[in-house]
Amino acid sequence: MNHDSTSEGPRCAKPIDSAVLADYWLAALAGIEEETVEEHLFACDSCGARLQEIIALAEGVRFLAREGSVRMVVSDEFVQRAERDGLRVRQYAPPPGGSVECTVTAEDDLLIGRLAANLVGARRVDLCFCDERGVEQFRMPDIPIHPDAGGVLYQESMTYAKASPSSRLIARLVALDEGGAERLLGEYTFNHTRSLPGPGIWLQV
Repeated sequence: MNHDSTSEGPRCAKPIDSAVLADYWLAALAGIEEETVEEHLFACDSCGARLQEIIALAEGVRFLAREGSVRMVVSDEFVQRAERDGLRVRQYAPPPGGSVECTVTAEDDLLIGRLAANLVGARRVDLCFCDERGVEQFRMPDIPIHPDAGGVLYQESMTYAKASPSSRLIARLVALDEGGAERLLGEYTFNHTRSLPGPGIWLQV
């Protein structure tokens, strides 16, 4: 059966940018801009449907984050809310250039690394992960930062952490300028000791 385009509703001539829709849902827009977006959404079913898709996606990501299943950068508010909700949060804070002994247990829900660094003036920051020899294995590019936050909170995948054998992980925060040149903000070594039964296995997360 053929469907004409009108069956899906009229398309918006001036669609609202997805980032603006996300900020609207998070109540992060200024008063006048919020009112403008709200007026548009009242009259535009197309943008209203896109807003619902953004909300559903964000809720899915939030669920995974609360499950501790994904690697991501989080906020202090996220960690505090998780603790208030009764989740068991294990946190480690190695000093820049230093190391920390760490582990996870079967009862832990979230694993947080607090990476202290001076972020003032940084335009873009990447979070890099290296093996025990310092060879980069993967990175999270252009992570969200707050210049006055004094560092980054990184949530490790609890699925990965609970499966891992004893190992050493080196994390690096690097700032990139407009030309792509990198500047090291901090290096942090996590010496993980497996405390769960079994030898552990390496997972691709």
